[in-house]
Amino acid sequence: MGEMKSMQMGVIGALFLSVASSVSIVICNKALMTNLGFPFATTLTSWHLMVTYCTLHVAYKLNFFENKPIDMRTVVLFGLLNGISIGLLNLSLGFNSIGFYQMTKLAIIPFTVLLETLFLNKKFSQKIKFSLFLLLVGVGIASITDLQLNFVGSVLSLLAIATTCVGQILTNTIQKRLNVTSTQLLYQSAPFQAAILFVSGPFVDKYLTRLNVFSFHYSPIVVGFITLSCLIAVSVNFSTFLVIGKTSPVTYQVLGHLKTCLVLAFGYTLLHDPFTPRNIAGILIAVLGMLLYSYFCSVASKSKQASSESTFLGKDRDTTPLLGQEKENHHEAKKLDKHSPV
Repeated sequence: MGEMKSMQMGVIGALFLSVASSVSIVICNKALMTNLGFPFATTLTSWHLMVTYCTLHVAYKLNFFENKPIDMRTVVLFGLLNGISIGLLNLSLGFNSIGFYQMTKLAIIPFTVLLETLFLNKKFSQKIKFSLFLLLVGVGIASITDLQLNFVGSVLSLLAIATTCVGQILTNTIQKRLNVTSTQLLYQSAPFQAAILFVSGPFVDKYLTRLNVFSFHYSPIVVGFITLSCLIAVSVNFSTFLVIGKTSPVTYQVLGHLKTCLVLAFGYTLLHDPFTPRNIAGILIAVLGMLLYSYFCSVASKSKQASSESTFLGKDRDTTPLLGQEKENHHEAKKLDKHSPV
């Protein structure tokens, strides 16, 4: 019972860390890109991952965690896939309207559900599907303003959805099947994610912004915000792997949409962004969907736990008579030995 409670506290802590760090980095990056004019998102992400790896390497050298060897091919492919998915999401934003990009992010949940159902035989109840539908409708109402379609943007969006879903499913599957922690997996895969973004980032950013990251004027305040963004990113990357490992890719995506609602709310209260009744209605519907999802998942988890306990007790009850019968047979055999002629 105590072990279950500590596990629940661990999940709550991971969720809180993920929300707090993600909202913080969005606000920091918005100030960096909008107010200070630093538009190089892909290159910035590569720096995030480099700092994350260096931080984890220091932690490893100080014996904060043990490194567990993982098959190199698995780590390389996993790292490259995650790096490519980040690049594709940035390209999708560059080629599509903000509304269509938000639709792309919303499509990740149903696509993940589909993949887990088809390939991992995972079951999602109708109640959970309904709560997810409610969540997606709410976030869509709150955040989608315009939809402009084009062929290249649509292809990039589909590729971004596919790579993101597969990457997040693998994040969960690798941790559970290879029995590695989120820290161990992130430590070994971060260099490959950083490498592909570090190489491709300047080209992607130049194509999207028509500016060169190497010729940008780095004032002290810009360097300060980049440093702050990289430090917060360590917590973001760590909590991402932690949440997906402890829960599921779908739960992580639900959490991501909670962050979207919080960012909209913070944008209104702190940065005085425009806020309409439509935004408020969408956020309320999304929050209702999240609460229902959380409740239905909790009920399903308790039901599964009770079922496994009853099965275990049932097995004990089934085996007791067999043990009793074995003893009786033993006594009967002794009696026969006593009365049998020598």
